[in-house]
Amino acid sequence: MASLNAAAPDALSVLRRTFGHARFRGPQEEIVRQVTEGGDALVLMPTGGGKSLCYQVPALLRPGTGVVVSPLIALMQDQVAAMAQLGVRVAALNSSLDAGQARATERALVDGELDLLYVAPERLTTGRCLDLLGRSRLALFAIDEAHCVSQWGHDFRPEYLQLSVLHERFAGVPRVALTATADPQTRAEIISRLCLEDARIFLSSFDRPNIRYTIVDKLEARDQLLQFIRSEHPDEAGIVYCQSRRRVEETAVWLRSKGVRALAYHAGMDAAERSGNQSRFRDEDGIVMVATIAFGMGIDKPDVRFVAHLDLPRSIEGYYQETGRAGRDGEPADAWMAYGLTDVVQQRRFIDQSEASEEFKRISSAKLEALLGLCETAGCRRVRLLEYFGEGAAGCGNCDTCLNPPHTWDATEAAQKALSTIYRTGQRFGAGYLIDVLRGQTNERVERLGHQQLKVFGLGADIDERAWRALFRQLVALRLAEVDHEAYGALRLTEESRPVLKGEQRLHLRQVVDRERRGTQKRSSATTELGPGASARLFRLKTWRLEQARAQGVPAYVILHDRTLVELAQECPQDSAGLAAIGGLGVRKLERYGPMLLELLAQ
Repeated sequence: MASLNAAAPDALSVLRRTFGHARFRGPQEEIVRQVTEGGDALVLMPTGGGKSLCYQVPALLRPGTGVVVSPLIALMQDQVAAMAQLGVRVAALNSSLDAGQARATERALVDGELDLLYVAPERLTTGRCLDLLGRSRLALFAIDEAHCVSQWGHDFRPEYLQLSVLHERFAGVPRVALTATADPQTRAEIISRLCLEDARIFLSSFDRPNIRYTIVDKLEARDQLLQFIRSEHPDEAGIVYCQSRRRVEETAVWLRSKGVRALAYHAGMDAAERSGNQSRFRDEDGIVMVATIAFGMGIDKPDVRFVAHLDLPRSIEGYYQETGRAGRDGEPADAWMAYGLTDVVQQRRFIDQSEASEEFKRISSAKLEALLGLCETAGCRRVRLLEYFGEGAAGCGNCDTCLNPPHTWDATEAAQKALSTIYRTGQRFGAGYLIDVLRGQTNERVERLGHQQLKVFGLGADIDERAWRALFRQLVALRLAEVDHEAYGALRLTEESRPVLKGEQRLHLRQVVDRERRGTQKRSSATTELGPGASARLFRLKTWRLEQARAQGVPAYVILHDRTLVELAQECPQDSAGLAAIGGLGVRKLERYGPMLLELLAQ
């Protein structure tokens, strides 16, 4: 196939002819110009913001091959399949190739027969691969998921540290580093470790306005999750994140028993089963994937309608990265999390018992504090989230605290009772037992220990158990109490609790509200607003797309995105000119699929 470079005199022409888009979004055009003209760039753009175009278009405009550093084989395979559909000469070099396939790809690179080459970082930095690149004409280097270079980040990959070699050996080749997640510290580390001090920085808004953020008090987490799925996203694709492999397996089985099409994914599974589940999630509609964070980067499925967390992530970066896999198509989506005291205790234990350096523990603790602040805030969640990334914002009107503003209360007296109970029982008990004492619950353990004789016994009978649990969680989150991991999760006082006990500091905390019973309004999307005729056409189009995807062995969204199918169903073009006006239909896809689509729409 001939290169598209010769037929692409400018960026907009490539965008229209190859990708089927009429215009660039946000800073894309400026980034494309910077890289095309030979400049380096650091691009921070939210998931779904169109980062890939920022290197794909320059690679087609500049002479030579664009080399893309990508951390996951599955991600490479999907990207290669998507670009091949567009008529781009593309290949990948990774461990999934046999020797013959690898040699053929290497020859194509040296002979100038590739527009794009995707390479894993550990392969790129080998002497053989670097020599191969040295004998080739290179258009650019694109370092995807660049936050992996940060040792303080949530996705650190040691092999990324070696990518500074690109600057040393190929100084004249422009480099663009891209990520969706980087706080100011991580950005500085990317610049330093990848030698991008002279690069132009493009910082887009981290806001994903189509995502609604909801964090609920954890009671019966699985029941709460099921209620959320049934009420908000029945028969829609979603991801449920859990901390442990066992919890993943149990949750997937339980959801299936309740009629949800749920699959499991974690690193301990048989490779064939894991790969098969990922393929089903990618290709079929309405699958819910229950996974550890091993199911992470490379999830390009655009129509994931929700991401749920049954366990607390380890940082805001992790939370943002994971929730960002919802709503990549720009349609309404949900980020839902159940959060409780056990999550705080578990995360503190991970950090305290880690064998990492004290510096790493300190930074991990600071990241956890920021995440707990997001969970406990009575203000807008989106404001707290964006502030973490150094971006100002006003109340969003599209998170649980904006839609159902929580009440705050003067919890000083209740906190004093709780802290006193921790102290008077010897700082040897967890929250459950302390609540029994506070509420005056007599049982065998209380009587055996004689704690019914304490002055604090029954002092909190006017507050229900759920409110006490929320209070203890907030005391731990605020570091007024801490968990003694050597004493099986017992709570003990911290130095910070002294001013509260002495009445020198007042506490105003978020009041527990049953948000799920109060409910939220289900939002409409472009799909739900279709009329009967367009809905029938959309069903036929999706059926056709699935057949094509299975026949070609590629994800359904590689054939055509949902947004393109919806526009086809709405507009129902009857000729080639009408098809060409639909977003996402470039020249190659019009040639390949145009006659089939017109026949389908004419039925």
